Amino acid sequence: MSKGILLVNLGSPESPEPKDVKKYLGEFLMDERVIDIPVLARTALVKGIILNTRPKASAAAYKKIWWEEGSPLIVLSERLQKKLQKETEMPVALAMRYGTMTIKKGIQELIDKGVDEVLLFPLYPQFAMATTETITVLAEKLRQKFFPNIKIESVPAFYNKPDYIEVLSSSIAGHLEDKNYDHVLFSYHGVPERHIRKSDVTKSHCKIDGSCCVTPSKAHEFCYRHQCLEVTRLVAEKLRFKEGAFSTSFQSRLGFDPWLQPYTDRTIERLGKQGVKNMAIVTPAFVSDCLETLEEIAMEGQEIFREMGGKDFTTVPCLNDDDAWVSLLAKWVNGWSEKGVLA
Repeated sequence: MSKGILLVNLGSPESPEPKDVKKYLGEFLMDERVIDIPVLARTALVKGIILNTRPKASAAAYKKIWWEEGSPLIVLSERLQKKLQKETEMPVALAMRYGTMTIKKGIQELIDKGVDEVLLFPLYPQFAMATTETITVLAEKLRQKFFPNIKIESVPAFYNKPDYIEVLSSSIAGHLEDKNYDHVLFSYHGVPERHIRKSDVTKSHCKIDGSCCVTPSKAHEFCYRHQCLEVTRLVAEKLRFKEGAFSTSFQSRLGFDPWLQPYTDRTIERLGKQGVKNMAIVTPAFVSDCLETLEEIAMEGQEIFREMGGKDFTTVPCLNDDDAWVSLLAKWVNGWSEKGVLA
């Protein structure tokens, strides 16, 4: 069988103009694994309320971070794909879950190059309904409908793989070198608490309290909260951060339902009020910088921190197309090609 790699990231509007942002948000928010409520209620919420109010503000945010080459997330993902292609003999395609760079197009690109076995690689370290699961479910639907003669294998969450933690830790350490910081905040994309409970394969373990995420359970294989906390713990251990000098929070909540806490904006505000003058913030839920990291965290977060009396606010970039990250991806996919498993 001829093998190929399909990297899949989130996606982006075609431009930072309101009409393109509205189209993108409509596709994103109508995904039943993003807003997981009955379709009639979701349609009323998204098309009746959100798409009539949010696109203009979101477009303004996108304009703040848009690059001359295009969307930062797309540009960075393309750089990653091109670098990885140089490190493997297998064809490497790139797709997005939302937008015009569809997963269907990505699979077809590989088939046109003779591939009949695809390694689907969601570019998210942790599992979540709204990220990894929506990618793998859609890819399987497409395979059944359009590509029944190919095989698709999906990469599981890699949040705790030692070589990933090594690369992530080295990247963080490199960007914090010579920086004077009092506190390191690990901020992850937020999800509704009900997503955690829905993903609990035991149907009883995830209580989102102080103990379930640190009590061993098979539920952790699909528990986003546990996986985020583990990344923080493993990196802090690797870099020998002192207890109390780092913490975890969750950004980008939407609506009024309970989301994972503590919230990033309130945590930044609290740290400033408590006298932290120099803080660094890391966003390990993403491997590519995007609207959330570049605008919500780097710009809005810094503004909140300084309003609360903070001084220096250091944002650590995502892994993006870092050479060590590319080398690790190459090691993994080449191992899959040779042995059928990630190296």
